[in-house]
Amino acid sequence: MNIIQFVEQIEKNKIAIIRTWIKIPVVLDLIKIYSIDENLFIKRYSFSLIEHFILVVRKEEEYGKNSSVIDFLKYLKKKNMKINELFLLFSAFKDSMINFVFENKLESFDLIEKINFYFQKIFSVLLDIYSKSIEQIQSALNKSIDIVDKYVIMSRCDLNGIIISVSSAFCKISGYEPFELIGKSYNLLNHPDMQKDFFENLWNTIKTGEMWQGEIKNLKKNKDYYWLKTTIHPNFDDDGNIISYDAINEDITFQKKLKNQQNLLVEQSKSAALGEMISMIAHQWRQPLQAVSILIQKLPLLKEIQGEITDEILNDVVLQVTKQLDYMSKTIDDFRDYFKPNKKKEEVYIENVINKSIDFLSYLFKINSIKVEYKNESTSLVEIFLNEMVQVFINLAKNSCDAMLEKNIENRIINIYSYEKNNNLYIELEDNAGGINPKVIDKIFDPYFSTKTNKNGTGLGLYMSKTIIEQHSLGKISVCNSDIGAKFIIELPLNRS
Repeated sequence: MNIIQFVEQIEKNKIAIIRTWIKIPVVLDLIKIYSIDENLFIKRYSFSLIEHFILVVRKEEEYGKNSSVIDFLKYLKKKNMKINELFLLFSAFKDSMINFVFENKLESFDLIEKINFYFQKIFSVLLDIYSKSIEQIQSALNKSIDIVDKYVIMSRCDLNGIIISVSSAFCKISGYEPFELIGKSYNLLNHPDMQKDFFENLWNTIKTGEMWQGEIKNLKKNKDYYWLKTTIHPNFDDDGNIISYDAINEDITFQKKLKNQQNLLVEQSKSAALGEMISMIAHQWRQPLQAVSILIQKLPLLKEIQGEITDEILNDVVLQVTKQLDYMSKTIDDFRDYFKPNKKKEEVYIENVINKSIDFLSYLFKINSIKVEYKNESTSLVEIFLNEMVQVFINLAKNSCDAMLEKNIENRIINIYSYEKNNNLYIELEDNAGGINPKVIDKIFDPYFSTKTNKNGTGLGLYMSKTIIEQHSLGKISVCNSDIGAKFIIELPLNRS
């Protein structure tokens, strides 16, 4: 485990580390000797110190630039704690973290070395601050507060949710001036999309003295919105009573908008895939519908010629019609099953997947005189989301079909080749449509980009194929121009024991 993973663990286990810290004999002695308020020490200062350690490791905060930790030093300074005793207090803090490492079997030489490194760096800065006068500490605190005010989106409210103070960064993102927020309820910022239950759970948590973390959508003054990743923690007086709440926020509006855009692309792609599916069903149904029409027309024609319809003829027509209808029903079932999203991966032979994909498009290949040649040299199982992978192969094959028709290629061929190399499965799909323009080949996986001139392309098929391959199957997809046309290469990992 590296140091970043470790701070993720201690972030989830702050209380356990604090409990270990205050049970260390030297800490208990110092609390008793200097009449340190245990509730204040635990609920306010200990959490600040852990948070400072986490932020320093993540490079989100500079050494000694945490106002709450400096406030802790001021508190100890007023108690006249000696420097060597301060060292013992903070050393016990480090020991509590190392104890957590061993209790949870996370130990490694590098990790212990890193904990010691960050402890020494942090403590040396804090020791330097502590050795200065109260006035100098206050000056350092004021400088820190100025930086926080300008760059940190934070606010403070009373026990009833009335805003007491806001940073300049908070005003900047919300669009309000400080005087427009201070003295007002936080409800002023609530976005209609946020449910009442959400805020009830939030308040129930912080009223118990616990810290709350989550994502909140707020209204700006101009009625636009912004998203915050928020941490709210209570503030306590010397008697351990909650007196206010601080909210420290991170602007995640861009990430949220990007995610919404990706979700929109997925939904649009699903609609496009549904259109493709209906089109393919229509191709598959054209022949059986034509057969049913001929069989039904056969009955009145026979009656006109022969004067009657025998039971034998009637039964034969019913049998043939039933056969065609069964085929059409099976077509619907097949498409429904293979276009239904998978909930879990399956272990399959790639040959079966590709053959199934070819079967779906068999009628399309037939009416457009396209010859498909498939060569398989893979003998291993591959773990994939089956239906999504079928969609990928159908999309690639249909793109090749469209390219050959658009360019009026006479002898139309699609070559598919699957093989194994370096513990990976490779599938190559190549057509003879002449290839992709080198000027745009780097853009074909971009959303909404299409090379089709007939305006029937959505520009989402290859984008979603890339998403399925790379995000769902942990593989890769690339394209190049071969001697005869475009060649798509899919690389999937093989799971071998």
